[in-house]
Amino acid sequence: MIKSTKREWLVPAALITLSIIPILQGTVRLVGLAGGVEITAENARYFEAPLPAVLHIVGVSIYCVLGAFQFAPGFRYRKPGWHRAAGRLLIPCGLTAALSGLWLNQFYPPIEFDGPLIYGMRILVGTAWALFICLGFAAIRRRDFQKHSAWMIRGYALGLGGGTQVLTILPFIFLPISFGEFTKDIALGAGWAINFAVAEWIIRKEQPTSNLPFVKGRTSVTG
Repeated sequence: MIKSTKREWLVPAALITLSIIPILQGTVRLVGLAGGVEITAENARYFEAPLPAVLHIVGVSIYCVLGAFQFAPGFRYRKPGWHRAAGRLLIPCGLTAALSGLWLNQFYPPIEFDGPLIYGMRILVGTAWALFICLGFAAIRRRDFQKHSAWMIRGYALGLGGGTQVLTILPFIFLPISFGEFTKDIALGAGWAINFAVAEWIIRKEQPTSNLPFVKGRTSVTG
């Protein structure tokens, strides 16, 4: 039996902490939209088409926070129905966040230092994010728990990219490095790349024992 320990909560806590700044930024944006803040050149695009921005902020916030608890195996073992219930919310939230993000990238006017490279990366990441969630859903429908786990981990890694990007962009802010379109693109791209690399490491490390965060099997923690 898998027991809950304080140590097992370190990973969910770290994941939630990583997503705090993007969530706070999104919350400030939502409050501004609801409270009627002064419209400026920087925020005018949100007021012209607020719904996609609201869907993206709410979707990705729920996805990142709720998804973090999937990495607490003891908790999930003691609450066998929780994983299924959480998944029924995580899948639509993740798809909403990914697809609304693609809409924002396509139709919102670009901000300062946004160029064709980051535009292309956002298309790639948003499409991959939505695809991974769909593949994970298809796998669980086939009762292929190991592939379901792997695809969902990849999707979560991309969804959490905004949190890691806070860290990858800091050197360009505090160090004497020229900050422009290319450096911004590299910093943002590095956030997604780091998360995806960590996800692949987790998948390959845990596959032999089938003890992945989303897997149901002999060593399952899902219910």
